[in-house]
Amino acid sequence: MCSTAIDLDAASTLELVNAASAIAAELARRTAPESAPACIQLAETLAATGDMQEAALSGLIGVVDAGREVQRWGYPSTRAWLRSRLGMREARAKERLTLARQRHRLTDVSSRWAAGQLSTGYAATIADAVTRLDDHDCAAAEDILLDMVGQGFSAGKVASFGRRIRDVIAERDGREQAPDTDTRRGYERSWIDSTRSLDGGRYIKGWLNAEDAAIWDGTLAPLAKPAGTDDHRDLSERTAAALNSVLSGGHKATKVTVICDLDTLTRGTAAARLTDGTPMPAQQARRIALAAGVSPLLLGRGNQPLYLGHRVRFATAAQRQVLESLYATCAVHECEVPGTLCETDHVHGWALGSPTDIDQLALCCGWHNRWKHANPTQIHITTGPDGRHTYRILAPPDTKPVRPPPPKLQNAA
Repeated sequence: MCSTAIDLDAASTLELVNAASAIAAELARRTAPESAPACIQLAETLAATGDMQEAALSGLIGVVDAGREVQRWGYPSTRAWLRSRLGMREARAKERLTLARQRHRLTDVSSRWAAGQLSTGYAATIADAVTRLDDHDCAAAEDILLDMVGQGFSAGKVASFGRRIRDVIAERDGREQAPDTDTRRGYERSWIDSTRSLDGGRYIKGWLNAEDAAIWDGTLAPLAKPAGTDDHRDLSERTAAALNSVLSGGHKATKVTVICDLDTLTRGTAAARLTDGTPMPAQQARRIALAAGVSPLLLGRGNQPLYLGHRVRFATAAQRQVLESLYATCAVHECEVPGTLCETDHVHGWALGSPTDIDQLALCCGWHNRWKHANPTQIHITTGPDGRHTYRILAPPDTKPVRPPPPKLQNAA
């Protein structure tokens, strides 16, 4: 049996965090007991402990978010910091940020959560449900959803109720439902959220008001009809194909860069790739080439003017095409903004004499491009053998180490 040499009442928050880290490390090293009944009890206790730890983490994230501290460290948003620094996936980062921003309005949820009486799953479900509610309706929604939790409803059931919470509140208060806010505000409240999947695809969810929904139906419905008796796609698949057809403009407005060698375009089997690194079978690359034509991408001195010196400030289209083949994302390490949405950056600053040559350019998102100019001493630049520049952001100069060695675990007498 081990215990930490720390006085809980007198310890600082930093000391408590380090003690929790040491205990977690010791638990992770141990082998689970062979007794299944014992493991059930231990798992339930440890899960409740994890929920209380999540409550503490939410408080810390809330302070970081409110103080905009992450921008001093070169992160454009708190969510970007959660993804890059804390290693969270997009869905988890969004959930933790929502909890941190809503917990001050959910006083009962926060107190139960911190006391281990409410799981993180329920807390996150309620926080997500009240995000678009005003303070008055938020309090009412909290009471309703916590009552559902007390009755034993699953988190999924609570989430379903949360999606129609305005109607539920109106029914409970015995008043007529007010005109929907999204309808009153016209186009301002339509929203679409998307997250990238591990295989390079994208999950999409959202809500459209009546006007936008009418445009959606009028544009996509005719295109989503079955192509014939042999079209076995369901409506969802046909709608996705219709949306892609509209976005691509029938091959008139599409810009798709496929990187491959000449052999792949003829008869080879080597995989091609998109600018974000997603692999593409050779057969699919040839099909795109036949439909859209082929534009040569020269990765050096050749028929395209890639080296312009200091007399020209802005990169050419040919240079931009080369850069998009090198940079799947922003040059800043851990920044996830796609290279196709980034700005062309002079690595050492055009005003400082850096030429507009292909080996002196990189792709950098707009936020980091401005941040790099304002904080030149916090950028460390390295260049790989492929000519790709990587920007690494250094800690602010006034930052002190915040991770002293954790307290040692001592054997109890």
